[in-house]
Amino acid sequence: MLPNAPAPIAKLLTMMESSARFARESVRRAAAEFGPAWEADLSAMLQNFYGSDAALQDAVKGYAAFVMDSMRRQKRFEQELSYPAKTYAEAAAEVYYNDDYMRRQYLPGLLLSHYLWTHHYQQIEYFKGFFLPWLQRQGVDAFAEVGVGTGIYSRLALQALPHLRGTGLDISPLSLEFTGAHVGSFGFGPRYALRQQDILQSDSPEQYRAVICVEVLEHLEDPVAFLVGLKKLTAPGGRLFVTAALNAAHADHIYLYGKPEEVIAHVEAAGLHLEHSFFANAYAPAKPGLPVPGALAMVLTVKG
Repeated sequence: MLPNAPAPIAKLLTMMESSARFARESVRRAAAEFGPAWEADLSAMLQNFYGSDAALQDAVKGYAAFVMDSMRRQKRFEQELSYPAKTYAEAAAEVYYNDDYMRRQYLPGLLLSHYLWTHHYQQIEYFKGFFLPWLQRQGVDAFAEVGVGTGIYSRLALQALPHLRGTGLDISPLSLEFTGAHVGSFGFGPRYALRQQDILQSDSPEQYRAVICVEVLEHLEDPVAFLVGLKKLTAPGGRLFVTAALNAAHADHIYLYGKPEEVIAHVEAAGLHLEHSFFANAYAPAKPGLPVPGALAMVLTVKG
């Protein structure tokens, strides 16, 4: 146990005893690295969104399954240095429209990973330090998040800026449902709209001064086309917060980015300008040259 851990985190650790003992060290490591701010963030999410013991136990089981599946796929990736050949339609059917997989494993596992995987929480800190302050300084009153996933970035934006309104777009009705519940559990539902939409299939002229897109590029067959879609969604003078996962063999990862420079080349090909970036690996490689999962976060603007 963590000494003097807030009650929600203490309960999380207790529940990990039975179904995810391996994850307890991740909790301790994150607490030691990120301190009271991290404890407050995680405690608020657990208390608001996973308020009941049954809901939290299901989330812990989902996280355990998510991590074990990720580790198995990563081991195969280390041997083959490629993702299994898969079309976007195949990945969508396997993951995004798979009710049982999304509810029981993918979404609860992904949400907890934002707090328990060091490089994921470092990315959140970067978002708070380099993107949200710009929204406040510029008086931005509305944003869009494309590919909401669990809704954590939308919720953090709404939480930080009480005047802000948001719109979440995703192709998966299950992600939209999960995000709606997550955002709503903090009381931000009235300031947030959800819409099932593929931005590449939409001719909507609606634009936003701020656009968020977290770990979507690697899920696509043509990331550049998607980045162009994000550019069209962004109003002149606006900014984008865009991230990508590198060398991370998950069930729905299609496009393999091996280095940050490869992502940045796609950003430039789409006509976007890189203002600032942050990169972190998940852990140190077991031996020199072995690829490990990484996260690249970027603050982008539209050229001209």
